[in-house]
Formats: sequence, structure tokens, C-alpha cells
Amino acid sequence: MITGEVKSKVDAVWSAFWAGGVSNPLEVVEQLTYLLFLKGLDETHTAREARANRTGEPIQNPVFTDGMDQYRWKTFKDLAPQQMYSVLVDRIFPWMRTLGGEHSAFAKHMKDARFTLPPEKAGVLARVVDGLDKIPMQDRDTKGDLYEYLLSKLSSAGQNGQFRTPRHIINMMVEVMRPTPQDTICDPACGTAGFLVGSEEYLRARYEHDIYSDPALKQHFENAAFHGFDFDHTMLRVAAMNMLLHGVPNPDIRNKDSLSSDHGEDSELYSLILANPPFKGSLDESSVAKDLTSIVKTKKTELLFLALFLRLLKTGGRAAVIVPDGVLFGSSKAHKQIRETIVEHHKLEGIISLPSGVFRPYAGVSTAIMIFTKTGRGGTGDVWFYDMKADGFTLDDKRNPTSENDIPDIIHRWHQRDEEQARQRTDQSFFVPKADIVANGYDLSINRYKETQHEAVEYDKPEKILDDLDALEGEIQAGLKRLREMLA
Repeated sequence: MITGEVKSKVDAVWSAFWAGGVSNPLEVVEQLTYLLFLKGLDETHTAREARANRTGEPIQNPVFTDGMDQYRWKTFKDLAPQQMYSVLVDRIFPWMRTLGGEHSAFAKHMKDARFTLPPEKAGVLARVVDGLDKIPMQDRDTKGDLYEYLLSKLSSAGQNGQFRTPRHIINMMVEVMRPTPQDTICDPACGTAGFLVGSEEYLRARYEHDIYSDPALKQHFENAAFHGFDFDHTMLRVAAMNMLLHGVPNPDIRNKDSLSSDHGEDSELYSLILANPPFKGSLDESSVAKDLTSIVKTKKTELLFLALFLRLLKTGGRAAVIVPDGVLFGSSKAHKQIRETIVEHHKLEGIISLPSGVFRPYAGVSTAIMIFTKTGRGGTGDVWFYDMKADGFTLDDKRNPTSENDIPDIIHRWHQRDEEQARQRTDQSFFVPKADIVANGYDLSINRYKETQHEAVEYDKPEKILDDLDALEGEIQAGLKRLREMLA
């Protein structure tokens, strides 16, 4: 998470935009994102230059070519305000729209991108650029957190069931699922592409040599490994910029309403789904995709998204998705139907119960991570439950770092599940046989199965307690007597 000092710098930049007459929060985020993206491009190019200098080889995939010095942040930030404005609007924006190739998804989302400050506000642009230059963005986590902080300032954040997934929770889910370079990864409600970026970082950290030494894997990594859908154009632009900035030139970032559109072209296409979709109540029946209601008859978004995941996954495909607690124990016919479908027809593998403060300060909802594999023929055996109590941050609105953190234990225990069989239901993690889940109406709430062990407390005998009370009463009366004597 970014510090209070960095937040103050971001707030100052935000205020400069507002003072310049851009009062729509979504527009401020979009404009700031363009400038942050430009700054990030220069950092990417600088890193590639440094690598080339170390190896003595030509720079690989340079962002800028000869004659583009004014496009680079290190030069751009020092231009005079009017010249800065002209270079940005007349040269940099047309160039940015072509990044990734004329027909790339990035170019498609950026085709309408424009800088909205009027020319007479060139001084505001200079102040914003100066403010952004002071924000440290050396590592990718900071960039991601900065995006999240910017997005958190939207008045719509937390509405319509949209809660930004904290970076450390994304990373935990990625570590649990361990993507491979062969995976085709999808987030059907991608927002800023946090799960896709987290997966990309995991793969690059562990398989970079394998990916770039194998032409087929490289082609897959750059063009076919990452897929994200959303129907918010600003989110799509941010997601596309985010992925390009992380070295994925052509991700499949697509404008799509996942619950209303037909899924014929994406059906059974993906091997891994990571998602925290928005849960915004019920949809109009007429707007729900028919291929989803064939899996579960409902208008509730949280259940339709589970049906969507089953629809999109190929057989053998895996999913780790965040669901509201109600999905785990809801008593409606549709709730039971989707849980029964996953348990009986596919392979439910784990439920990680998250503490309710994970999404603060935006929401205090109770959620869990559901982990399953699409098999089409069952396979659920013993299901692993973990009662997560701490995520490394306080669970209040401040979310300050703490030493209490279950995430390393979760990742370790998940990958060593063979050693978990002896654990008791009084422990923080334990297995529950499928038969118990069936007997409980497919209830997947951890509280249904967790046993609380009460410590025995030994009290004194009643006679001794009465004697103690008598002695205490005697002390009180003696004290009152001395007080009366002092007042006499």
C-alpha cells in the first residue's frame, strides 16, 4: 500500500486538475492515467537501455526511437508549459494511440483518447507533471497501488458492488493457483486488470527465460495468455495501458458485459480464471445471457458469475474467485443449485474465508475465495477450509500494516495439503469430507464445520466466594466509618 506521504502528493495533483476546471472524477483519473502511463513508458525504456548497456547487446523492444526525445518523460517534464502542452496534444497522443500496433486491442481502446485540459490551462498541465514527477514509482507494486488509490477516489467506488481487490490479496490468489506459461488466463470483470497483471508478474518472475527462449511460448504470452472483459471504457483504457506497461503488447482486453452477452466465442476457452466480480444484486431477466440461466435459474449476479466461470473454463480449467459469504450458505433454490453443481459435477477444492475488513475502507462485506476445477464429471472429495483472520493490515478503515498475517501460512498449507489431513476442526485450517457437505445441504460456510474449543475455567467454591465478599464488605464498612469520623 502507498504511504500517507505519497497519498498527499497524489491528492495535490488531483486538486491541481480540479483547479484547472476538470471536475469529473472519472475524467481526472483518466487524464492522470495517461500522464502516469507516459512516465511509465520512459521508465520501461530506461530499464531496457540499462539492460542493453550491461549486456553490450542492442536494446530490445525500445519504446522510443531516434528523434523522440521530447516524448520521454525525463525531457518532457522540463519543457515550458505551452511547449509541453503542444507536444502532448499534437505529438504524444497521436503516437500513443498507435502503440501495440494499429489493429491491437490497445489501439482500439485508445482511439478516442484525448487530453481534455484546454490550451489556456497549459500552466495546470505543468503543475500536474511536476507533481507526478515527485511521486516514486520505481516498483510495480507502487504503480498498482497508485492506480488503486486513484480509482478509490471515484465517487462510484464501492457502489454497484464494485470493490477494488487489494494487491496483496491478488498476489495471494495468484500464488495459490500458480499459473503456468501455458495457461490461458481470464478475468471476466477485469477492471484495471489487477489479476492479469498479478499473473503476468508471477510468470515473468518464474518463467521469463522459458517464455522468451521459446518462440511459441513468447507468442502465447504476448498475444493469447491474458483476457479481460469490462464494459467501462475508462477501465478498459486503464487495463490496456496497465498490461502494455507490464510488457504484454497485445492482451485481449475487451468491451463486454459478461452477464448479458452471449458467450459462444469464449465458451470453454480458458484454463484459469481469477476474479473478484462486482455483485450488484439482481439483473432484469431479459438482460441475462440465456446460456447462463441454463446453468442456474436466477437473476442474482453473484450466482450468475459462478455460472459464467463454469461456462468460460475449459475442462480441467481452474478458478479462484472471490464470492460474498451469502453464496456459501444462501438457502434459495438457485443458491443450492449452483453449489450442488460445483460440488457434484465439478471438483470443489477449497474455501478460504476472508476477514470482513479486507475491503475496507470501501466496504465491510464478508467474502471468501472459492477454488474449484471444472471437470464435468465430479471429483469433489475432501474440501479444504481456511479461516483467515489477518492479512497483514489492520481491519479497520485505516488499514495500517501489522505483523499479523495469515497469507504466507495459507500459501504454504494449500500447497502442502497432503499434510493437512490430521488437522482438527478446531484448527485454523481443516478438511471437510464431501459427504458432510452434502448432508448439510451443500452449505459451504466455514462456520457450519468449524468447531470452537472452549477453555475450561475453574472457579473457587461458592463458600470461598461468599467469604471473600464478606471480607470485601467489611473493608468497605471500615472505610466508611473512618470517613464519617474525619467529617465529624
